[in-house]
Amino acid sequence: MDAENPKTLNDLIKLDDKGLIVAVVQHHETGQILMVGYMNTESLEVTLRERRACFWSRSRQKLWRKGETSGNVLNVLEIRTDCDADALLLKCDPVGPTCHTNETSCFYRKVDFDGSVTLDGDGVAKD
Repeated sequence: MDAENPKTLNDLIKLDDKGLIVAVVQHHETGQILMVGYMNTESLEVTLRERRACFWSRSRQKLWRKGETSGNVLNVLEIRTDCDADALLLKCDPVGPTCHTNETSCFYRKVDFDGSVTLDGDGVAKD
């Protein structure tokens, strides 16, 4: 990047063929990965403006502000791109559990090397 002509985020990021970029959400203090979502340019603009995570819902085909129904918002403190600029890292301060199952993280299932899966979260999820 040229210091005299800095790039904007929209100039830098690489969206996929559906106009999306993966966004990994990480707890800003613990480093725990909380969830993965997808963003388009509109949801990214909302996130930058509001400093609260907003994603593109691929199943509903509309913007999804995290916590809009549950109240469990993700306050965004920092955004980073990976080296290829095809993924984002959102460092967040979560208000409440991140997963819709009420687990702190969506990554509460542990896969063992024999392929078996066990629950390894807060103990809230039942499957």
